[in-house]
Amino acid sequence: MIRGVASVVALICVGVTVSCSSPSVTMDAARVPPVAEPTTAAPATTEVPLRVVPPRQGLPVIEYWPSPRGLPKDPAPMSLARTTEGLRPSRLLGVYDAPGGTAKVMLAPHILGAPLTLPIVDRRSGWVAVLVPSVNRRVGWIPPGGWTAVPLRDQIVVVRGTHELLWFRDDTLVRKWRVTLGAPSTRTPLGRTFILGRSLLAGSVYADTMVFALGSVPDDVDAVPAGLRGAHIGIHTWYHDGELGKNTSDGCIRLTRSGQRLLLDKLAPGTEVVVVDRYL
Repeated sequence: MIRGVASVVALICVGVTVSCSSPSVTMDAARVPPVAEPTTAAPATTEVPLRVVPPRQGLPVIEYWPSPRGLPKDPAPMSLARTTEGLRPSRLLGVYDAPGGTAKVMLAPHILGAPLTLPIVDRRSGWVAVLVPSVNRRVGWIPPGGWTAVPLRDQIVVVRGTHELLWFRDDTLVRKWRVTLGAPSTRTPLGRTFILGRSLLAGSVYADTMVFALGSVPDDVDAVPAGLRGAHIGIHTWYHDGELGKNTSDGCIRLTRSGQRLLLDKLAPGTEVVVVDRYL
């Protein structure tokens, strides 16, 4: 870990019943695969951008916990159309409930020391809609300025019905794995989210391998163990493969050690993750 790039934070990964009571983990922003250079965030439309009402003072900043409030529902949470661009903030931004609407929260360039890249899922009148971290199936609208767009090539699709994780690059299936998913009381949340960052969690249960923290959180916070309140859903390996194909985690997605290490090597923050019941 490079000093000043990563920070010590609270629990990151849901789905652990052995050692996720560890008091801290480190969010790693340094071991990230190289991505293409950012492009300027010019609107992909000839429409005149809507007037931007400045955010009122005192709005909360989106953090790892609690979940941001007041943002609209994702209009297409189960969409399998790959997002091809991500938004990378360069300063504190207002997150609005609609193009030309009201700012509900603020978005910083980092969460817990990890630089943010949010998938862009819509554009309208010079504004963009992005998937929002720390809440499920919500989007936020951001006006032009204060961010750059970066290309996104990868997509992860998790199929609850068949316990599969599929990795696509440029819409072509690269690999797939059998995975463990959430137990009936703590099911892995449906919908599209994204890779927020990566962390190193203490304990041999993770096979000494880093984990991906996703933007999603448990649907029922009260159903997870008390030590996991405020945690995010994650993708990680496990100390054994005996539960692959089963529903036994607290919401996390577990795959083989070799699969996790390959994804850690290939996927960048901002990569879209879509959890569905069926995949056609």
